[in-house]
Amino acid sequence: MTLEWLKTGMGPLKDLLAYLNKESKTADVQKKQLIRELRNNLNIFHNAYLNNVSPDVMIDLLSNDAIKEAIRNNFKFKKLKAGKIEPYHVFDDRNKKYVGWEAEKLIDKIDEKIEELKNIKKMNGNSVEKVKNNISLMLSNLYYRMKLLADFIKAPK
Repeated sequence: MTLEWLKTGMGPLKDLLAYLNKESKTADVQKKQLIRELRNNLNIFHNAYLNNVSPDVMIDLLSNDAIKEAIRNNFKFKKLKAGKIEPYHVFDDRNKKYVGWEAEKLIDKIDEKIEELKNIKKMNGNSVEKVKNNISLMLSNLYYRMKLLADFIKAPK
């Protein structure tokens, strides 16, 4: 699978990763874990693009453990960023449909997509190579949702 769709986002991604690294230095343990997980997942996409990594490996490396832990602990996701996604937060046209969403709803969709990808892989002999689902599109959608979340968190208050 080619990750050409990721090529256009490489420049802004480096800035987002640097910002998330800085933001992860917080006293709020749950917030720190969520930001670290977002940063690490975005790094997976970055490194997969640079090294032509298979979707199976990418899916194995993607994590939603911090999200599950935050849900278990009744974390208030507005601590990541309060308010709603506004048009000025959206840098990719495909994300315009998320205008008006709060961080919690977007994180829920990110969590759902990671779980779905992992389950599809498990249901098909631990590989997505021959599945009927459009894994490239699913990974692309996941990446752009995570990038939007990072852009939203980074935006001025």
